[in-house]
Amino acid sequence: MSMKDAYYQKLKAKLDEWSAEIDALKAKANQMDAEARIGLEEEIQRLRAQQKTAQAKLDELRQSGEGAWEDLKAGLETAWDTLRNAIDTARTRFR
Repeated sequence: MSMKDAYYQKLKAKLDEWSAEIDALKAKANQMDAEARIGLEEEIQRLRAQQKTAQAKLDELRQSGEGAWEDLKAGLETAWDTLRNAIDTARTRFR
């Protein structure tokens, strides 16, 4: 397995994990009162948008050549940090 493939697999696994966490937040929102649910659902929409951005970056990585993938690494890591921080914030805020 190449370095690019290993990096892709690592990020894909993390994105899948975060998707499950967002799904868990959605399930939690369904159990909240209306006011709290609205706040959490707005947060979930923001998380899904960031998740979509991260997925697009991951798709770019998958389609890149062996030599070019490292150029994409900085953008990927920025998208990952943004999504990770947003999920951590939502998880803490809506315990």
